[in-house]
Amino acid sequence: MASEETVTGTTGAGRLAGKAAFVTGAAAGIGRETALLFAAEGAMVAAVDVDADGAAAVADEVVAAGGQAVALTADVAVEADVAAAVAAAEEALGRLDVVFNNAGIMLADDGDAQSTEEDVWDRTMDVNLKGVWFGCRHGIPALRRSGGGSVVNTASFVALVGAATPQLAYTASKGGVLAMTRELAVVHAREGIRVNALCPGPLRTELLMSYLDTEEKRQRRLVHVPMGRFGEASEMAAAALFLASDESSYVTGTEFTVDGGLTAAYVTPE
Repeated sequence: MASEETVTGTTGAGRLAGKAAFVTGAAAGIGRETALLFAAEGAMVAAVDVDADGAAAVADEVVAAGGQAVALTADVAVEADVAAAVAAAEEALGRLDVVFNNAGIMLADDGDAQSTEEDVWDRTMDVNLKGVWFGCRHGIPALRRSGGGSVVNTASFVALVGAATPQLAYTASKGGVLAMTRELAVVHAREGIRVNALCPGPLRTELLMSYLDTEEKRQRRLVHVPMGRFGEASEMAAAALFLASDESSYVTGTEFTVDGGLTAAYVTPE
């Protein structure tokens, strides 16, 4: 793990004013939108990603808007990377108040129990589940050093429902994130540390659209979404902001589902 770039500016008013946030998967998608929104709401941000250039670009965008950020390179599947990134973020920003364990992957060869190869299973678990564990393992002590804070773990709506278009490793990893989130929320509740899971529905992000690479595949999913559209990464960022902020001060151990009504549906509108 290496710090790619440190950029500083000023922080102002906002829902996260005076707080420092650690965001993984910050180079694109939900992570990018969340890092930018957190900064716009007054937070100092550590933008963490395996994509060094992408993380640096997000940090640059934060400072160009008058915020404060540090760009860090880390593979969340490697504990030493995560430990070093947390330490570098604390050193650069002075503290951590929010840990957003968001980095994740979705592999094309992830299918059912028979077709999914062991290497696909292992790589998915390493990033999606073990990576969140490492983020909590090293991030929670940092929050404790700051007197408390908020952990937000990105799970998924697939942790709540099954699908006949399987991605078994991905689904199992996100179910694990949700279970781990609940347990950690109970363990740390009386330390002033809240732990919640963000459960996005299907999103119009590069990650999912590269998987749903035909109109037929996209429509196969949209028929089950009452709102009839994919969500946007910016909508997930807004949900993460609520969970990160003091507005959710009595919220812990929950799955915050932002899915266009998908998990509530039996028959959807025509």
